[in-house]
Amino acid sequence: MVNSILCAVTHRKERVSPALRPEQRKGHAVRIALAVKRKTRRKYSTEEKIRIVLEGLRREESIAELCRHEGSNPNVYYKWSKEFLEAAKCLASKTS
Repeated sequence: MVNSILCAVTHRKERVSPALRPEQRKGHAVRIALAVKRKTRRKYSTEEKIRIVLEGLRREESIAELCRHEGSNPNVYYKWSKEFLEAAKCLASKTS
């Protein structure tokens, strides 16, 4: 069952051969782990990003706590907030 899940994730019919040396097995395991991480990565909608950034601007909890609660990285939050503020500046300059 595990091999079928790993094959579905990696899109290849790979099996770890018992003839592989330990360092080759480790490389194989790392490739599979990275493939699983890529396939299970969370994607946030635009509305979710805006909601998270606005919650961070309210400062009811720290950015680290907010990101832990939302399951994201603080670096991603700061990137989103920068994009949000730049978009707000552009919008404000167009309406003036």
